[in-house]
Amino acid sequence: MDRGKPGSKMHVLSDANGLPLAVSLSAANVHDSEGLKPMVAGHQTKHDPFRGRHFKPQRLHADKAYDIPHLRKWLRGKRIGVRIARKGIESGERLGRRRWVIERTMSWLSGYRRLSPRYERNPRNYLAFLGLAAALCCYKRLVRLTT
Repeated sequence: MDRGKPGSKMHVLSDANGLPLAVSLSAANVHDSEGLKPMVAGHQTKHDPFRGRHFKPQRLHADKAYDIPHLRKWLRGKRIGVRIARKGIESGERLGRRRWVIERTMSWLSGYRRLSPRYERNPRNYLAFLGLAAALCCYKRLVRLTT
C-alpha cells in the first residue's frame, strides 16, 4: 500500500479456466484485501431449478496480500475453501500452480488498448470498459469452444 499513489487497481474474480466472473475497481492506495469481500459477496450464485441446488465457489486461491485472519474466517463462514499462502510461513511458489490462471486473465484484460494505460478520468467509464473487456473475453472463449 502506497498512500500517495495515484491511479486504480483492477480486481478480478475468475473461474478455474480463467474466465472473468466479476470485475471491480479500487483506488491504487487501498490494500488489496479490502476488495475481496465485495467481489465474493457480489458474485451471484446460480440456482438450478431442476436439481434444486446452488452453484457457489468451492475454493479461493489468492496470494499473500489476502492472508488476513478475519478474511479467512469470513470465507470459512461462507463455506468456501481457502488456499492462501501464509505470510512468513509458506512460500508462494506452490500457489503458482493455480495462480497463473488469474495472471493470464489479467493479461487478457490489459491487452485491450483502452485499459492498459488508463485514459478515462471517470471511474465509472473505466469500470464499464473493464466489464466490456471481460464480456469480450468470455465471448471469444465461447466462440472458440463452439467452432
